[in-house]
Amino acid sequence: MTITTGAPPLRNTPVALALGFLTGGVIGVSLAAFVVGCVIESVPLCVAGVGLPVVYGLLFFLAGVPRRAREAAVAPRTALAVVESLEAVGGEATSDVAVRFDLTVAPDDVPAYRVAFTQDINLADLPDYRPGGVVVVQYPPDRPWRVRIVKRPTPEWEERVAGARLDSAPGPVLVSEPSDGCAVGFVTLLALLLAAAGVVLLFRADLFDEGASGRPSASSSSSPSSSSSSSTTVVSSASGTVTLGPNQSFLDKGELRKAVGSLTKGTDARAALTVVVQDRLLSVVYAPTGSQAPTFDPDSLPYDRFPALVEEARSGRGVGSPQTWQLTVERLTGSLTIRVGVTGAEGAALLEADGQGKVVRRTPAH
Repeated sequence: MTITTGAPPLRNTPVALALGFLTGGVIGVSLAAFVVGCVIESVPLCVAGVGLPVVYGLLFFLAGVPRRAREAAVAPRTALAVVESLEAVGGEATSDVAVRFDLTVAPDDVPAYRVAFTQDINLADLPDYRPGGVVVVQYPPDRPWRVRIVKRPTPEWEERVAGARLDSAPGPVLVSEPSDGCAVGFVTLLALLLAAAGVVLLFRADLFDEGASGRPSASSSSSPSSSSSSSTTVVSSASGTVTLGPNQSFLDKGELRKAVGSLTKGTDARAALTVVVQDRLLSVVYAPTGSQAPTFDPDSLPYDRFPALVEEARSGRGVGSPQTWQLTVERLTGSLTIRVGVTGAEGAALLEADGQGKVVRRTPAH
């Protein structure tokens, strides 16, 4: 048996490179498919992104069954070993503790070698293992780094342990499992990037269409047309409300007058008690039939002056930002009054105007 010493050999074989390329490709495809599927809202693509690594892992496991069966059929070799050092590395909360051993293994037919490994040891048995003590170990003939301590050796090996005197292997070199080289890691990363880029390119049309549909054009954002606008209207016997959709405002030209008209469309003209307007919400409270409360005709309001009144109230000093505004129309005092209230981070201000939209009073922020 040949013992491998020095630096671990690199497994830059064609099989290892091919396996690394395949693994990287599967990872890249699955990640990109899942992300793209979420962006374009494609359930099959998301499922494929999740299922592909599962299928690959299952196939990889099944492909390794014959090799593992051959390895299991090979009888392990038994040898004596001397404990150079040991250190508990975890598992203190359970009956078993993980211990990292540094051993000199002394097979009967080959030179001794050093090996480091971790094995779980019962706390009750831990005093049996001490530096300089001799133990019995087993390992596969073709993988001498996979050493395991035999906790209950046969009587024959117990006798050999009792009379054994082993010397430490010279030098600090440890036997270890061959590791993948840099070439395998590079090939895996390259395959991951290529696979991810391929998925993105394959669905680039759907991705770009999705991005374009989510961005409003300059013309639609500056002056939304009637075909692209949306609103919700609710009318009852006592009130009516209109709620605008996103990217719309009652300060847009003609929007408020149109909304008020939609509340009375197809019905007799009704007198209003109050009209309350916010950026995207309109509320009109109507007077009950036979009511003697002072009312007004919503169609007679100076809608063209409303945006200027709101802008003047919002530009007043001392309010701060961000700001919210509310315009209220009523004639509870006898004459029609338009009030614009603005609330900001530093206080609230009030502006009052008459029925023609002429400012009559300003109350600064407080």
